[in-house]
Parts: sequence; structure tokens; C-alpha cells
Amino acid sequence: MRYQVLGDTMPAVEVYFDAVGESMYTQSGGMAWMSDGVAMDSNMRGGLGKSIGRMFSGESLFMATYKAQKPDAMIAFASTVAGEILPIDIGACGGLTCQKGAFLCAQESVSLNVEFTKKLSAGFFGGEGFILQGISGTGMVFLEIDGNKVEKNLAPGEVIKVDTGNVVAFEKSVKYEVETVKGLKNIFFGGEGLFLTKLTGPGRVILQTQNFNEFAGRIARLIPSK
Repeated sequence: MRYQVLGDTMPAVEVYFDAVGESMYTQSGGMAWMSDGVAMDSNMRGGLGKSIGRMFSGESLFMATYKAQKPDAMIAFASTVAGEILPIDIGACGGLTCQKGAFLCAQESVSLNVEFTKKLSAGFFGGEGFILQGISGTGMVFLEIDGNKVEKNLAPGEVIKVDTGNVVAFEKSVKYEVETVKGLKNIFFGGEGLFLTKLTGPGRVILQTQNFNEFAGRIARLIPSK
């Protein structure tokens, strides 16, 4: 399999299959264009239980698998918002934990599962925090970045606190918590909400400069109401 990322503002990734039988999967509606010689199969990848779990993590109930029927067949997957597409060799990094909606597409050998934070309070009050996506296996996965990508390599015990919507993914070695913003004035007037994501090293952390939920909220406030 070969690939190239195209575009800057609204990028896409074109994947070229080297052999018959190679395949990629994405959530329903993720494909942008493809050549002749690619067969599509919509399925509940992993069964009903995993499919329902994916719905809670921001993906669709059905996934679409695209398989090459001839060599050099091509398929493209496009981002849904302005930003970047990040290719990652998941076997080389030992797996990632991602925020819901970060997954764009992957090879068949990559597994996408639902993960939960250890504290229920993180799920009910932490914004994006409760339901995460665990990515493991071998092969290439492509993540969708809102805005620009920022990477941090945390040393053991090093802490970074992030607005939850700005987290894309982090390595399995990184400890993940949701903590309360301290101080009533900060909670009501600070503009950051009640909670922040606390990430503790060691490990790689991938952040994004745009919090899309916050961006959508600003647009919603400008829509005239009756």
C-alpha cells in the first residue's frame, strides 16, 4: 500500500493498493473518490456490540471496507473540516488512545475499539472525556486534525493540561485524567468550562489548535432565533 496526502486547507489522502485483496476501512460516508477496481462492503465491523460502542465514540454504526480488485487501484478519504491528515504506523508506536472523531481511515490490520476513562465523573462532566477510541494492531491509520497539529513528547512525570477539545491522541504510556478548574470565578468567568484534560508523561501527545465544538458553538450563537 502507498499513499499521499493532498491539499492544505481541506486535505485528503489518496491510497494506492499494490496487490489484489489489500483493503482500507472508514466510517460510513468517509470515502471521497476512487478509481475503478475497488469493491465496497458496508458492515458492522467487529459485531453489533463493538458497532454500538463505536457510535458512542463518535463513529457510525456501519463501517465501509474498500478492497482492491486489481493492482494500482486507488481510493481517497477527505477531511471533514479545515485542518490536517496525520498518517501513523500504529505498530511502530504501540497503539494510541484518541478522542472521538479523530479516526479517518485505516488498513484492515488496524483495530478500532472503544475505551473508557477510569473516573465516571470524567465521562459525565468532562466534555469529550468519557468515551475514547483505542487504536491498536499493525499497519497505517490516518487521523483527522482540526486546525494545525502540535506534538509534545512528555518526560516521565511531566504534565500538560489541555482544553479537552484540543486533544487528538496520546500514546498508551500517557496517563489521562479530567480535573476540575479551581476557583468559582475561573469556572463562571474564565471561559474554559468546568474541566481540563490532564496528561502525564512519559509519551507522545498530539494536540490540535482548533476546538471544533467551541467553534460550532460560536457559529450557533450567531444564528438568528425566532
